[in-house]
Amino acid sequence: MALDSKQVSLTFPDGNARSYDAGITPAQIAADISNSLAKKAISATVNGKHWDLQWPIDSDAQIAIHTMKDEEQANELIRHDLAHVMARAVQEIWPATKVTIGPVVENGWYYDFDREEPFTPEDLGLIEKKMKEIINKRDPVTTEIWDRERAIAFYEANNEPYKVELIESIPGDEPLRMYWHGHWQDLCRGPHLQHTGQLPGDAFKLMSIAGAYWRGDSSRAMLQRIYGVAFTGKEKLKAHLHMLEEAAKRDHRKLGREMDLFHMQEEAPGQVFWHPNGWTVYTQLQDYMRRKQRAGGYREINTPQVVDRKLWEKSGHWDKYQHHMFLVEVDESRDGEHDDASAKNRAETRINALKPMNCPCHVQVFNQGLKSYRDLPLRLAEFGSCARFEPSGALHGIMRVRGFTQDDAHIFCTEEQIQEECARFIDFLADVYRELGFPEFEIKFATRPEKRVGTDESWDYVEGALEKAIKAVGRDYTLEPGDGAFYGPKLDFYLTDAIGRVWQCGTFQVDPNLPERLGASYVAADGDRHRPYMLHRACLGSFERFIGILIENWEGKLPFWLAPRQVVVASITSEADDYVHEVVAELQAAGVRAEADIRNEKINYKVREHSVGKVPVILAVGNREVEERTVSVRRLGEKQTSVQELDIVTKELGTAATAPDLL
Repeated sequence: MALDSKQVSLTFPDGNARSYDAGITPAQIAADISNSLAKKAISATVNGKHWDLQWPIDSDAQIAIHTMKDEEQANELIRHDLAHVMARAVQEIWPATKVTIGPVVENGWYYDFDREEPFTPEDLGLIEKKMKEIINKRDPVTTEIWDRERAIAFYEANNEPYKVELIESIPGDEPLRMYWHGHWQDLCRGPHLQHTGQLPGDAFKLMSIAGAYWRGDSSRAMLQRIYGVAFTGKEKLKAHLHMLEEAAKRDHRKLGREMDLFHMQEEAPGQVFWHPNGWTVYTQLQDYMRRKQRAGGYREINTPQVVDRKLWEKSGHWDKYQHHMFLVEVDESRDGEHDDASAKNRAETRINALKPMNCPCHVQVFNQGLKSYRDLPLRLAEFGSCARFEPSGALHGIMRVRGFTQDDAHIFCTEEQIQEECARFIDFLADVYRELGFPEFEIKFATRPEKRVGTDESWDYVEGALEKAIKAVGRDYTLEPGDGAFYGPKLDFYLTDAIGRVWQCGTFQVDPNLPERLGASYVAADGDRHRPYMLHRACLGSFERFIGILIENWEGKLPFWLAPRQVVVASITSEADDYVHEVVAELQAAGVRAEADIRNEKINYKVREHSVGKVPVILAVGNREVEERTVSVRRLGEKQTSVQELDIVTKELGTAATAPDLL
């Protein structure tokens, strides 16, 4: 190295530092370390930023060299490079196609194309074949910085108007980086791999075709979007495709139709029409949570759904949350009988909102009457019906809705009681999850954000209380620094379902802010008034979403006590009809949801129909069963049947129909 050149000091993950000439690239650094690393290297992290091996380093930095073993970085590069390779393949097959953008998304990527002819599912196989040819060529990936004029002239000459528009929207002081995958070129921030041969040719798949407006504007051109998925190896791809197959089988919307649970319709977007079967599941789950909360020291309340904006302004939700609220204007001068409801006397009109959450209303209940420190902790629970505006494109069955009910509760307590209440809630939540079929869950602990209210001493105390509570109940947690609310830290609880998907359901949040804004206080032992802490907590989240999770986790085969139709007693011959009704009556007396099927249909037809509807137990009865007072038992998912005495089956099913908290 020349002695007069500028030197930079680079510190590696093991703490060792080396000096290099300024402008050295990570590729050169990898080669300096070893030939083996140079061959395996795919990218670097420089001062926390993902860095292309070709980019120069001009100042002192922390550096780490990545290989395909670094899953996070490898997946990002693989998916990003495959987006480019796919676009190249499309233009090689159909040269008139214009390209737009191709970002990385969860598990893969997409790229939007402007092409006169629509892509077909058969085209995806053709594109995949061409992509594998490009990968096998091992074409080099190179990059340059261009000035704006040169880039625009290049794209205009190549008839790529979308790229020209993209450049014109980039701030003038930002450099324009160009990438080539072989001869094919794209405008891109990077980073990328070093040649196409680094891509795993057997670990990607093109999945689907969709329409997408250019830049999300419905007044602009409709483009064609191709989605792909990719991983670091074919086994991971295989596992992902299997998971998608399982998810499709478990889709709660499909199972909801088959089990006749609910439906949605245009006249009430994002709201659920519960059918008798679905409402049975809902009320069983709600009754279960009501009993659990009562046993856990909660007092149930109910608060209004339509609340004047004045309360939302005082609570702070009007400024921060108004775009999620459904507003209701009421002309208070109307007599309610003869006036035209569409005509409004503005001077007498009040603006209300359907409540998007229950918290401010719970403070109003707390504020009624004088509270003493002896009344704390006060645990108020509500199955609160809320409404939030969600964009129509974000709605998803009963998982993402506009109208929902939460298993909501708020605990009003002193600062000293936070740790005990947190530990108590974690144990409560763990018990609920276990009984609902989720014995394992993950806790994420979100701590103070940069912008916050309160003193550092207060944050130290509260964060310490939550950490001690988690440890006291023997749980592990993942720290999420800076992700807490502006008013306090929080715990989020994540379930993993039967096919490995993770769902955030429960939450526990510490809030000194809302009691302050809404004037909540209690008389302390010293005789002075103090502000209580408000602990927001939920186990299920919303009933709608949690029921969707249950349906998909169990593939519709809900635990017997939750199943909407627990037993169908089906006749094999009409001579058994009276016995069918007798069996149904005995089961119902034992607390089982049983129904008769005495239709003039073959027993195999009945079994198939009720199996599709996910009925857990089908009891078939014919002349033999009538004579012996037995039933032929067939359980969902089992091919074999067994003949058992009616009294034994009734007792067994009566026990199975009992909710776990009542056993």
